[in-house]
Amino acid sequence: MTEETVQTGLSDNAASGLAYVTIIPAIIFLVVAPYNQNSNVRFHSWQSIFLGIAWIAVWVALAIVGMIPFVNFIDIILFPLVGIGFLILWLIAMINAFSGKRFKLPFIGDLAQKQAGN
Repeated sequence: MTEETVQTGLSDNAASGLAYVTIIPAIIFLVVAPYNQNSNVRFHSWQSIFLGIAWIAVWVALAIVGMIPFVNFIDIILFPLVGIGFLILWLIAMINAFSGKRFKLPFIGDLAQKQAGN
């Protein structure tokens, strides 16, 4: 008996890193057969989705805070700082995924690990 190897075109590290590009590749990797069976790709896909959801939730919360009179001055400072913080988290997660490391973000990483099933 000979075993057949399936060529997917992307390494696991490349698929894990590409999951962070937007939410769309992350969802595709969760659905497409060779990638959805790899726990590392599933973990990074879920973490990417949860990071995107967190980013949107914080953005909406800051937009609501920005509508409050006299508090909106704080929002002028917080919007760029929070945006840069999320950008740095996203870059760190993406770089670690491309290098094959499993970098767990606080709270989001635990949710992703639970969803990935490991």
